[in-house]
Amino acid sequence: MSKRVLIVGGVAGGAGTAARVRRLDEDAEVIMFERGSHVSFSNCSLPYHLSGIVRDCDDLVLMCPSKFAEQYNIDARVNSEVTRINREEKTIEVKNLETGETYTEAYDKLMLSPGANPIRPGSIKGVNNDNVFTIRNVDDIDKLNQYVKKNKVENVAVIGAGYIGVEIAENFIHSDKNVALVEAMDQVLNPFDYDMAQIIQKELHDNGVNVVLSDPLSEVNDDHVVLKSGKKIDAEAVVLAIGVSPETKLAEDAGLKIGETGGIEVNHNYVTSDPDIYAVGDVIEVYSKIARSKTRLPLAGPAQRQARAAANHMYNIPNKNNGVIGTSVIRAFNYNAAATGLNEKQLQDAGISYDFVYVIPTDKVGLMPDANPLHFKLIYEVPTGKILGAQAIGKGNVDKRIDVMATAILMDATVEDLTESELAYAPLFSTPRNAVNQASLVATNLINNRYNQIPVTKVRELVENDAFIVDVREKDEYEAGHLVNSVNIPLSELRERTDEIPKDQPVYMHCRSGQRSYNAVLALQGRGYDNVTNIAGSFLGISFYEYFQDQTTDREKIVTEYNFE
Repeated sequence: MSKRVLIVGGVAGGAGTAARVRRLDEDAEVIMFERGSHVSFSNCSLPYHLSGIVRDCDDLVLMCPSKFAEQYNIDARVNSEVTRINREEKTIEVKNLETGETYTEAYDKLMLSPGANPIRPGSIKGVNNDNVFTIRNVDDIDKLNQYVKKNKVENVAVIGAGYIGVEIAENFIHSDKNVALVEAMDQVLNPFDYDMAQIIQKELHDNGVNVVLSDPLSEVNDDHVVLKSGKKIDAEAVVLAIGVSPETKLAEDAGLKIGETGGIEVNHNYVTSDPDIYAVGDVIEVYSKIARSKTRLPLAGPAQRQARAAANHMYNIPNKNNGVIGTSVIRAFNYNAAATGLNEKQLQDAGISYDFVYVIPTDKVGLMPDANPLHFKLIYEVPTGKILGAQAIGKGNVDKRIDVMATAILMDATVEDLTESELAYAPLFSTPRNAVNQASLVATNLINNRYNQIPVTKVRELVENDAFIVDVREKDEYEAGHLVNSVNIPLSELRERTDEIPKDQPVYMHCRSGQRSYNAVLALQGRGYDNVTNIAGSFLGISFYEYFQDQTTDREKIVTEYNFE
């Protein structure tokens, strides 16, 4: 007897389940219910309709119900809301939103993939005004785009500086709008550490985005918003991108178990507390491989993998559930940013002992015309050297470096393992010593106490306390911009000028990216100095770290001029 598989929700989780079931069982009856008007669309591409990169909103639709029927023999029903699950009878109640008709469908296996709802806090005055939008599907982005055009909107406030918020802000800039990006936290892009986020904040600022941090939205009006601080920002349209909450009402009403993070609790095969009901995607609670705790991860890639695993389990095909590590990537104007694993704050919250390295090699051989700095941060466990996370930001292919790191984390690799990783090289693609190799070699040196380092986050404090800082770049580099209290002793002159460097106080050394100063530190250690420390990231990292706050506050600069090249 063929299976009857009903699926609540489409897109990555629901459509992925439906397609996999069909591949496993040609005779199965598969019905997919979607409350919206599109069952399969590229939700990650939605912001790019605002700038015209995706010219027609219909292009966002990947597959319509007729194609599901013709190509896969799947019954995909749009504008169909599942309102109730009757577990005892193994049926669901469905409301046709076009006709108002309600009917019942029976299932052998039921998949829940309703996704998550954008958060719209009721505490914010005016949050339900006609000029306030959230983005979840094709209809949402079309409504926003049509409103902006019809009302000749010039000023847009995007509330929330996560991935969606940053992408919406960028695309509105590309369509010649004045954009304010408002974030309640003290940085954009929470998956990245504070030091790395400064690079993206600089890029947003330099491209005309008014980035406002540590100031939540308080009130929405027809032509402006008011922040908690009392600050007013012109905005005829407001986009809420402050996060999502899993759509668990259907599951809760059916008595399914909800996990500690608010998502539906599932086992390693994505089975809920009912053995005939599965759940995947944004609505579920997942297991963090590194933190060893429950979390939620609303990303398309994991949802598709979960869908395949759940469908496999329906047909007794075993799955290996490794947990999630949270790999992601985004573009912000000319910069790409990718991350995997846990960042410093998450590791601190999890109570995991760690250290990190921050290196800035070029993304390809420097002779190539489009070679650019690649900011690479590798976080590892102390004392094991096990890789816990990585972040990469630059104008080149940061994703391929982070993909290597994501694979390494999956394999429980250590920094020592990475030193020997053999990665593709040609001048147009990378450097002979890839950023991954370079970072792991630095980490190995630190684990073995070969030298000491200090992060760029501590340099302002050093300058304000008049620490002894040696800039080992050449004289012309130094004169183009330097730390206000640094001493210039080029590496080429260091061995003849060691008498200028004290042995009775801490000495901090930097160059452009950290490589020459590392050599300087080892040279001095070889001459009996035991008080020298390298500044990770060096002057390039310092410039990126300091710039945004310098430009948006009245604080005093610690550099004479910045260097970003």
